Amino acid sequence: MQDNILHHEKIPKLFLTFCIPAILSMLIAGMQTMIDGLFVGNILGSNAMASINIAAPFMQLILGLSMVVSVGTQSYMGLRIGEGNVSKAQNTFKTFIIFIVIAGIIITILGIGFNEQIALFLGASDVLKESVCLYIKTISMFTIPMAIMFLFGFSNRLIGHPDLYFKGMLLSLVCNLFLNYILIAKLDLGIVGAAIATGMSYSSALLMVSHPLFSKKSTINVFSGTFDQTTILPVLYNGSSEGICSLSAAISAYIFNMAFMNIAGESGVAAFTAINYIGQFGVYVLFGISDGIGPIISYSYGGKLYHRVKEALKLSYFVGLGIGSLVFMTLFFFGQTFIEWFIKEDPQIIHLATQGAKLYSIAFFMNGFNIINSGYFTFIGEALKSVLIASSRGFIFILLGIICLPKLLGLNGIWLTIPFAEFVTVILGILLLRKKVSN
Repeated sequence: MQDNILHHEKIPKLFLTFCIPAILSMLIAGMQTMIDGLFVGNILGSNAMASINIAAPFMQLILGLSMVVSVGTQSYMGLRIGEGNVSKAQNTFKTFIIFIVIAGIIITILGIGFNEQIALFLGASDVLKESVCLYIKTISMFTIPMAIMFLFGFSNRLIGHPDLYFKGMLLSLVCNLFLNYILIAKLDLGIVGAAIATGMSYSSALLMVSHPLFSKKSTINVFSGTFDQTTILPVLYNGSSEGICSLSAAISAYIFNMAFMNIAGESGVAAFTAINYIGQFGVYVLFGISDGIGPIISYSYGGKLYHRVKEALKLSYFVGLGIGSLVFMTLFFFGQTFIEWFIKEDPQIIHLATQGAKLYSIAFFMNGFNIINSGYFTFIGEALKSVLIASSRGFIFILLGIICLPKLLGLNGIWLTIPFAEFVTVILGILLLRKKVSN
């Protein structure tokens, strides 16, 4: 059934069918962090919030590995199914179930047995060390179900169930609200309760995304196939841009914090944080578009339906530009209103953030093109180009901009660093696309 849908259904209908659930899933994932922060910050206090922030890289290790495997597996399987090589796709699925279980066991052992060493490595102070250790130990126990949930959710898109991942994330959001309230507010389980709420909420989505893959009638299922070690490196390589995105985001956030601290102090950091909260929702939508077109691109490319690849890509660019323009207008004309959701009592920061938002918002005319391009090259199996785009917009040109622009433009130079990085990456992306067409 899914083969027929991806092969014959009109691209605009496929776009809506696949992209809307993907966009909503990304938005829900963004809300999860905010919910955790509200409960922990308001009930457990600043030390607990700091402990979770220090433990965040360990959590990112779990999520990053999950996304590398899930995106890489989905793209590789989509190409193989499009080529008609269903057995290779099935072997890939079976291989990475086994891979996740083995990797998950290793991460769990590290979290339980070496949490103190990990906490110290991540910079936990004597005051926070115990809480950081508890969080790492607890969240590590959920590594395997969380990782399998992402793999199953992304794989469902290839067998006719693009909505299940969204439904699973929606269930996860509801569970996160409920469990945070019960475990933290009512049972007073503290930092352990916060970790359990996060782990169980993501794991609960596994109940939603599993059932099609336990049917032997599905093109891809947990019963068929054999372990195929030849698929491991291609899948991890193809999904590596997801890991680069996570790493670049962490590094660039550090760079911006240091730059704002040097020029504008704590007010500058607070202003950037407020704007980033707003801008990230636009970025989540754009990443949702990129995720959503993945099965369409990989299947069509594998089946040599290149006209459908071009049609899906053009439609994605058009919608991405529309979304980016909407975010630009929101930040440019109504930035102060949204900033005051996060900052109410400091006029200096509000003014700084409002002026900065007008410059920062320029990036949204371009980042949709770059995000979609990075995803496109992943979905057709050209991971190096995807990594090049992801690292260029997320790290390389941000580092170059943050070194040069503030010297020329002062504080405005920092705000313009992201638009600068996106603009240069657009040029790079056009060159890579032209080279691809010429080949």
